[in-house]
Amino acid sequence: MKKYRQDLIPAGFMLALLFIWECAVRVARIPLYVLPSPLRVLQTLSAELDVLAGHACITLLEAGAGILLSLALALFLGIIMDCFPVIRQGIYPILVVTQTVPMIVLAPILIIYMGFGVAPKILTVVLMCFFPIAVSFSDGLAQVDEEYVHLIRSYGAGRWKAYGLVKIPAATPSLLSGLKVAATYSISGAVVGEWIGSQQGLGYYLLRVKNGYMLDKVFACVLVIIILSLCMNGLIRLYQYFALPYLNRKQN
Repeated sequence: MKKYRQDLIPAGFMLALLFIWECAVRVARIPLYVLPSPLRVLQTLSAELDVLAGHACITLLEAGAGILLSLALALFLGIIMDCFPVIRQGIYPILVVTQTVPMIVLAPILIIYMGFGVAPKILTVVLMCFFPIAVSFSDGLAQVDEEYVHLIRSYGAGRWKAYGLVKIPAATPSLLSGLKVAATYSISGAVVGEWIGSQQGLGYYLLRVKNGYMLDKVFACVLVIIILSLCMNGLIRLYQYFALPYLNRKQN
């Protein structure tokens, strides 16, 4: 019961803010091109649902491909950094430095080299999602008790088998933590890539309606982006709930 109360508190605050927003727009008679009301945004979302759904499918495909590629690269690099400490010492600072460069700066460069196709959008997602997955997984591997590794090696397991039996399973909670963050970023990464140069996707739609000062459609698109980001995060949580039930008991 206490957990449900804690969940209701932020929901109550959000509803209160939306109510204040709605009242402020109506009382002050704020024009639509300045600030639409929440009800107007919902009405626009309903009217534009088919168009937004078509663009959202493109963005989801880009985000999904990007996060899968990020996961594969993070698993590979995480194991390599754990196997060879020298590589970790050399690459880890570089990974941190790459996060200081805004993606809005890198996206135009990617389009110059890769064109206006789907490739630069997927690479934008990879650049945003790879870091949290790789760092979380690498830290998880580093925190595994080496006594367990020595135990499995004493029974004849090789180095790579020890990773499959001990290290990777033990680092899975850390990997999932990074995946939750990356999944939330994935939609934003795809939208940034589409914003710079695209003919379809939520980023393209957002840019088009923004240039037309259709603020109700802008807010409706932003709402879709928020929902999709939460859904991507929820998919990882759903996988954790069914695949790793012991983590749920531990967190509860």
